[in-house]
Amino acid sequence: MSGRSLSCSPEGIQKAKRALIRYSLTQKALAENLEVTRQPIGKFFTGKPVDRNLFVQICDRLDLEWEEVVAEAASEVEVNQDNSIDIDAIIQQVREKIKPRIQEDCGKMRVLDTPQPIGLNDIYTSVNILEKITGQRRLGIDELLEQSSSQNFDLFGLNRITEKRVPGLQAVEKHSKLMILGKPGAGKTTFLKYLAIHCIEGEFQAERVPIFITLKGFAEATNKPGLLEYITYITNITEEAINPISFIQDVITYGKALVLLDGLDEVREEDSDRILKEIREFSDRFLKNQFVMTCRIAAREYTFEKFTEVEVADFDDDQISNFTHNWFKDKAVKPETFIKRLEENSRIKQLAASPLLLTLLCLAFEESGDFPANRSELYKEGLDALLKKWDAKRGIQRNKIYKKLSVQRKEDLLSKMALTTFERSEYFFKQKVAEQYITEYIRNLPGANTDEETLQVDSEQVLDSIEHHHGLVVARAKGIYSFSHLTFHEYFTAREFVVVRQSSEEALQNLVSHITEKRWREVLLLAVGMSPNADRVLLLMKDKVDSLLATDEKLQQFLKWISKKSLSANVPFQLGVIREFYFAFILGRNLSLSDMCIGIDLDLCLISYPGIWQAITSDDTRDYFECNLILSPQLQLFFNFKHRKDDYISKLTYSLISGLKSALLPLTNQLPEPKRDLEIHKQWWKTNGQNWTQQLRAVIIKYRTIDSDWELSKHQKELLNKYYNVNLFLVECLNSDCYVSREVRQQIEDTLLLPIAEIKQRQQ
Repeated sequence: MSGRSLSCSPEGIQKAKRALIRYSLTQKALAENLEVTRQPIGKFFTGKPVDRNLFVQICDRLDLEWEEVVAEAASEVEVNQDNSIDIDAIIQQVREKIKPRIQEDCGKMRVLDTPQPIGLNDIYTSVNILEKITGQRRLGIDELLEQSSSQNFDLFGLNRITEKRVPGLQAVEKHSKLMILGKPGAGKTTFLKYLAIHCIEGEFQAERVPIFITLKGFAEATNKPGLLEYITYITNITEEAINPISFIQDVITYGKALVLLDGLDEVREEDSDRILKEIREFSDRFLKNQFVMTCRIAAREYTFEKFTEVEVADFDDDQISNFTHNWFKDKAVKPETFIKRLEENSRIKQLAASPLLLTLLCLAFEESGDFPANRSELYKEGLDALLKKWDAKRGIQRNKIYKKLSVQRKEDLLSKMALTTFERSEYFFKQKVAEQYITEYIRNLPGANTDEETLQVDSEQVLDSIEHHHGLVVARAKGIYSFSHLTFHEYFTAREFVVVRQSSEEALQNLVSHITEKRWREVLLLAVGMSPNADRVLLLMKDKVDSLLATDEKLQQFLKWISKKSLSANVPFQLGVIREFYFAFILGRNLSLSDMCIGIDLDLCLISYPGIWQAITSDDTRDYFECNLILSPQLQLFFNFKHRKDDYISKLTYSLISGLKSALLPLTNQLPEPKRDLEIHKQWWKTNGQNWTQQLRAVIIKYRTIDSDWELSKHQKELLNKYYNVNLFLVECLNSDCYVSREVRQQIEDTLLLPIAEIKQRQQ
């Protein structure tokens, strides 16, 4: 008999059998009750050696004193002066033996399309925890909207959860039983693996033994073992130096385990009740251990009364920065470049709050050193990750809550919901409203049950499924939902026009009617980007833009004057660029690097130093339209006006009167040195540009024949500014890497900022 085993005496066996009868138990039922196989139970009842701990547990269950039924006392391998187990020594032995397995199982991770596993410590970013579950807050829609400014609808508070954040490690230390909830891709599994690695390396709760359990693996294990038996199996230590079964059970019995239960939501429906029961009983029975469990938000109804529920917070700016620096460390792409481009695009930055989507952004950026110009392609890849790849890569098959709802139909449903709510400016909507949208959709599916009660139940299940399977629609407060990111709300709205309604004339006319509304800009941009051929939608947008000034004769005369003036300029730039200059000049617009560049497909991009225009025109035979120049990024050439101003001025002397020359010199002397960093130029322009431009306007108006006094009414000025802005937006759409024919592109470029009569004449 082994040193730590006990066997039952013949008299003890008879007592045990009578106890079985007394408690209406069989040996099989006793084994299930104790979460072990039948083999050790059979050994007990035949007097063969059984592990000491299990021997005592059997006797306790049968209400027997183990000392009275044991055949002989066990010789302990390790006892202290009080004849108790030296648990500290056992813990160290077990930690040493399982360390390689923990490092193998938890030390690396593979996300999405990464070519090879990534070291956890190489990429890990600290997790923050919300101690109040977002979807359980008792807030109204008005209160949610108050979290964002009405002027800044870009985020609408969707990523601005104001609840207090605490570090993940602090939350684990604080609660002995912790349930960590989170959206798909929020980093729940990564955090548990980090805890396991951190623990086994002695940096967190070094006095415990980490036990990492994938609940999906436990649920599908052969012969459906109990949790204690499964732990014994996965931590099996074959070296003869220790008894693996008794040692790991000692660790658990003495409450020295850090039990990490990952992915409750990944358990199949048919296994759910059994696994929930196992976890409850195990955590109640061995309550001195530390338990941390993860589950997606809204996965299913469950009750763990003794577990504290918390939620993984979205990444904040610091976490995004840390993750990015880890990702791009020692790579060709610099993290600073990624972060700078992220800051320049608020829509893409929204997605970076999700660790999964941030990983996708890093992968996309790493390929080309920038984000795709066509953002719809990037968003589609993100949605595919949430709808398909994230589960598929890990071999998880979700239960189809509604069998007729394929991935494509889920996308169609979300598109319908998105357009309906977006048209009504409903960025947040009540649960009953969302369920009604779902009901209206699924009732029209082939073979759908039209019974109202059945449809109501189905709609509730579909909403839960979309939330916990994909995280695309999420609870923002109790009974109030929204799309997880405004970006996805806008994407699905655009998809409804282009994919579901197949870019019909009626659909596109409806879409284009919103071109002057700022909140629809991203929807239009995405619709152009996802269109197989964007010719029709771009032409409709152009018609809509031109119609803004069509009924105002004075404004048509203004456009006619600009067209005439641009034709007289003998300069190597597209006429649209020259018209844009005169248009903005008369309006007194402070041109900037971001809204200036209306030139399309030009090797030469006009930027007024940056954004500073030099407009020098003559009275008679020719006009000169000159400015400080930065050539396209491909050419990387800077025209040094300040250093060459004398040569430059002398070249133009024949077309300049001396007064204009004298007036321009003080203005050129105010400019920063052109060889300095472009960022310094931008900062100078941000501080001084408006005042400098006003001085330049005054000089040109004084010495040239540009009459800016059109005596426009306030309404006309507002209309011109709106017209100007939507023209810039039209150019942005044209340059968004969309598919558009050369003919349509040329037609739009050639007719920008032209009066209606001239546009019609060109068309004829």
